[in-house]
Formats: sequence, C-alpha cells, structure tokens
Amino acid sequence: MNRFFACLFALLSGAPLVAEPVTYRFQWQGADGYSMTGAMSFDRSLIAERVIREGDVACFHIDGFFEGQQIGRWALTMLHERTSWRLHFVPREEAFVVEGRGIPMPQAWNMNGAGDDCGEGGFGFNLGNLGQDFCRNDEPLFASRIDPFTPFPAIRDDQYEMPADACPGPPVIGLLDLPQTHS
Repeated sequence: MNRFFACLFALLSGAPLVAEPVTYRFQWQGADGYSMTGAMSFDRSLIAERVIREGDVACFHIDGFFEGQQIGRWALTMLHERTSWRLHFVPREEAFVVEGRGIPMPQAWNMNGAGDDCGEGGFGFNLGNLGQDFCRNDEPLFASRIDPFTPFPAIRDDQYEMPADACPGPPVIGLLDLPQTHS
C-alpha cells in the first residue's frame, strides 16, 4: 500500500513518469581550472524527440570543480519555485543546445543570466549569449566563462548510478501493486 501512495504522490506532484529511463552523463571544461560533471535521465520514449526540455527530465545533477576540488553541487531535488531551470538537449546529436540555435539562454541550471540567483551557499550553471559559466553564492564566477558557441556533448550511459538527490521521486510506472484478478 505504501508504494501506491508514493506513486500517487509522484503523479500529483507533477514529477515526470519514467517507464524506461535513458541516462546521459556529461563533462564540461570551463576556463581557468573550472569544470563540471553531471548526468540526467528521461523516459526512453522521448529519445526520438527533437529537443528534451526541463519538464521531460526525471533525474538530474551537476557537480562543479575548481582545479579538481568540488566547489558546488545542484540536483533536481533542490528545485523550488524560484529556481532558474531551463534545459534543451538534442538526443540525436547527444548534445546540449548552445548559443546560436534560436533558443535564448538554452541552459539555466540553478543560474539565471545574471548569475545572482543560485542561492547563498548554492551552485549553478548557465549557457547563454555571454558564455557558459558558473554561479556560486549568488555571484557569477566570471573566471569559469567560456565561449557560448563551445559544443557541449553528452554520452549515453544507461549503467550510470544516479545519486539519490538527483531524482525527486521514484520512477512510478510499474511500481503500483494492483490487485490481481483471477479468471
């Protein structure tokens, strides 16, 4: 019965339903020793879509580094009503949309264009017309900025283990314990 309520909660909360997830992991190399790793998953049925958007993503996380030392983290469970959250991913190209593809600020992962909304103690990433860069403690990290046209690929890796905070709710399709009917 608890699984039923967990599934019901996920349905009512608007969490994406993921019947069969596909997972992509990525690495980003910024300027001056800054880098990022992360991963996302979404339902396999969307793989043929032209663009995967933030509402399609079931799990997501990023970890930021400076010279190999972790400086921040953001995951989908940290999403709230004031979070800047935009994502545009093209599965056929295995790449995130970068500047120049007709989508203003195609990536805003807990960071708006000004870099002043990632939260005190927070961390975020943005890709817009000025560049690709980080936010930390509500301040842009200008030193991390690279050209906005720099390709940003991702690698499909369905064996990747998502950290618990990357997924706001369990993949709910198939988890319902429905009563068995006997013929």
